[in-house]
Amino acid sequence: MKAVTKSIAALFVGCALTITAQAEDAVQLEGAKVGHWTMDFDAAVKLAKEKKVPMMLNFTGSDWCGWCKLMDKGVFAKEEWKKYAAENAILVTLDFPRDKSIVPEKYVSRNKELKDQFSVRGYPTYVVLDSDGKTKIGQLGAGRDKTPKSFIEEFKGVTRLSAANIAAYCKKNPDKADAYKKAIKESKDAKKALMDWIGTRPEKNEENNKKFEGFQKRIKETEEALKKF
Repeated sequence: MKAVTKSIAALFVGCALTITAQAEDAVQLEGAKVGHWTMDFDAAVKLAKEKKVPMMLNFTGSDWCGWCKLMDKGVFAKEEWKKYAAENAILVTLDFPRDKSIVPEKYVSRNKELKDQFSVRGYPTYVVLDSDGKTKIGQLGAGRDKTPKSFIEEFKGVTRLSAANIAAYCKKNPDKADAYKKAIKESKDAKKALMDWIGTRPEKNEENNKKFEGFQKRIKETEEALKKF
């Protein structure tokens, strides 16, 4: 009888721990906390400004998008990502589910406005904002081979160009400040040149393929130059 009682107690504890873990992973509907997903964009912006921490907006279709689910399971549910995000990111979920009950009505139109504001065309799209909650400093996407480690490196690569990080680097390394700012500008200009060219809707031909490769090469060169700082 005692053995049965202990087994039931152990089962109860196990279930309780599972429920607690699920609760911790659940997306907050109100308020914001560093490293935790929330739907409350306004609270996230306020927190980002207070903590001087960048934001990542996750434009997702949580209950139907296969790539979204892949990233949720393979990256965001892992402890390595959670540990990093707990100190380095304000996370906002902007959901466009088929089950309309998932998103509170008050967030529906706002989500669409943000989607249009950042020209999001597919899911998932991860838009990274500076700690001011409005300046876009980068954009990331999904990938079958992405891991917490690889995604963290991508996130670092974007956020190192935030205003706060640039100012901190320049203050710490005044002798390299001008060169660093120049390298940043060249990197941004290279990426903008590619996007502007794509915006012209060039035809698919051998000549344009070579131009595209040239843009990609230039972007890679500027990124390699930035890594030296």
